[in-house]
Amino acid sequence: MYLAHISEDRKRQQSVKEHLEGTAKLAEEFASEFDCGELGYCSGMLHDIGKYSEKFQNRLMGCGGKVDHATAGAQLCKEKGGFYLLLAYCIAGHHAGLPDTGGSADMGDRGSFIGRMKKVIEDYHAYENEIQIPKISAPVFKSDKHKNMTFSVGFLIRMLYSCLVDADYLDTESFMKDGNTDRGNCTDMEELWNQFYEYVSKWLDGQEIDTINGRRTEILKRCMEKGEDVRGLFRLTVPTGGGKTIASLAFALKHAVKHGMKHIIYVIPYTSIIEQNAEVFRKILHDENVLEHHSNINYESAEELHPMQLATENWDKPVIVTTNVQFFESLFSNKSSKCRKLHNIANSVIIFDEAQMLPNDYLKPCVAAIEELVSNYKSSVVLCTATQPSLKQLFSKDMQYQELCPRMEEQFRFFKRNSVQKLGKISEEELLGRVRQEYQALCILNTKRTVQRVYEEIQDEGVFHLSTLMYPVHRKRMLEIIRNRLKSGEKCIVIATSLVEAGVDLDFQNVYRQLAGVDSVIQAAGRCNREGKRNNEDCNTYVFQLEDEQKVPSQEQQIDVAKQILRKYEDMSSLEAIQEYFVRLYGFRGEGLDKKHILERFSKNNFPFAEVGKEFRLIEENAKMILIPREIRAKELVEELKYKGATRALTREAGQYSVNVYENIFKKMYGAGMLAEISEDLGEEIFVLRNEEDYSEATGVRIDVETGSDIWF
Repeated sequence: MYLAHISEDRKRQQSVKEHLEGTAKLAEEFASEFDCGELGYCSGMLHDIGKYSEKFQNRLMGCGGKVDHATAGAQLCKEKGGFYLLLAYCIAGHHAGLPDTGGSADMGDRGSFIGRMKKVIEDYHAYENEIQIPKISAPVFKSDKHKNMTFSVGFLIRMLYSCLVDADYLDTESFMKDGNTDRGNCTDMEELWNQFYEYVSKWLDGQEIDTINGRRTEILKRCMEKGEDVRGLFRLTVPTGGGKTIASLAFALKHAVKHGMKHIIYVIPYTSIIEQNAEVFRKILHDENVLEHHSNINYESAEELHPMQLATENWDKPVIVTTNVQFFESLFSNKSSKCRKLHNIANSVIIFDEAQMLPNDYLKPCVAAIEELVSNYKSSVVLCTATQPSLKQLFSKDMQYQELCPRMEEQFRFFKRNSVQKLGKISEEELLGRVRQEYQALCILNTKRTVQRVYEEIQDEGVFHLSTLMYPVHRKRMLEIIRNRLKSGEKCIVIATSLVEAGVDLDFQNVYRQLAGVDSVIQAAGRCNREGKRNNEDCNTYVFQLEDEQKVPSQEQQIDVAKQILRKYEDMSSLEAIQEYFVRLYGFRGEGLDKKHILERFSKNNFPFAEVGKEFRLIEENAKMILIPREIRAKELVEELKYKGATRALTREAGQYSVNVYENIFKKMYGAGMLAEISEDLGEEIFVLRNEEDYSEATGVRIDVETGSDIWF
């Protein structure tokens, strides 16, 4: 008998045939979600036929070295031609990652697809005695005639690859653990809808229209009704305070039940919003049904959360809450560990919360991926925000969206809680004079140094500083103090970077916002009279520029376009102004919306999977992690990292007591002897701040104002 696996105790064996059949059935099930079950089944049946070689069998018994067993099935599919060629890529990469196509001159020693197809491998033809090559049908594509078909085919290869990789892992895991995998045990979508409906039912009888709760209920009801619509592309354009979190969940659950969809995926730019939304979802739908997957979450530290840790591998939970970075970098990755989850994005409802934060540098490939999911993978997408980006020009002409918010313009008029006032260009002294006279106010500035400088000039009882120069645990503690002061009516003035603009439920009488993108200004305005408890006439968002202000490279285009909108529109927060802002911004950026030319690289049947996987990085700044050992747990982590090494769990926890700084600042701090290195395990260097005096309880890591370069938010 030809074996695929032997259990760790050497008492149980799994034959190659059993493993191929088990993997094939799972891959067929996964790929059937987008009508490609035959392709999934075939990939599973052929992926490990290289294990029929005598050399592999000897290695399994402990004799001999490593054997390439993945190339055999790929070469067989290449010989068959036609749509088997798609499976050849999947099988070739099911361990090492999807390969680039490569060039005709590549030989067998190259890792490219063409090179692998020329590689001389061990004889595996004993498979013919047990395995028949399954027949496959051509997949059906919906595609605009102007669309890049090579990109679409490449996307299909990556989705089939996901089906194969996850099926392979799951079948192997089931054998090795003798079926005890700790997976599953989730509530079905219909029961989740019932739980949700019970939670909101007390609101649905309300008939009031001209109250905040009445308007929220109107939006909620409309989203529930629209959940019955056919799959497609939707927008939920709801003003701040309109209850979009609950409304979007209502649509997603109703839509999923209507169409038999398996998952609801929330894609969110900031971890602060993720944590806030996930807490709401868990309250309604219960812990076991909601998976958070982002850098701040750690499921490894508690044994009872082991199933959640497993679920991060393949997103096998009904509700997933994740980041833009995790979502899109996975969609463009070639690595099995990142691609494994992709098939669970098919036949899902995908909510892009704060959709204006879709990454501009990669906007075209991100939109192309969204369009593929809607057109060919039975997913519905909701672009959810108060500042809707103008993406229509980037989608194909036949990709139309539906708006979920009822009486949208009227809702924005109703929920307007303050006026946006233009101060023009003012001196820092004038800004300081204005803010000193406030009682409960927020001032948002474009750079960390300016925030520190203004705070130090104005610091007093009831004045606070917030920026990412404070480690997360410290920031959360300060936010709690700020919230309590605001609620109790005490003096509270906050000088901050843009980190408070989204997902932070603060409510000030007045807001001062240094000019940035229009969407940032409107997000800032959302912190002004947020709860509507003050008279609108007494609440203002003041937009200003500082004299002699330094340019922020990452925000320069947004600020330039915002200046144009500021000159043209009396109210830059109007829906018309927002629309024109994004049209101008995207037109101004042009090819910069795909700065790595991702879409161009998929051309003439060239699939640069590995190349694109390496290049597609939403966060490219080379930031260094500096652990601040001020608290007892942080000091314990320093010792554990030194003597135990950096596990993923320790590194994640250390992140809660760490500040990330960019390369230029890091070099100056390191050169000044402020830092000591702890660990570079897991490919991540971690440094510790040597002296507590270099960290301020008020402002975080102290910035040397003489360094001559600013720090961007």
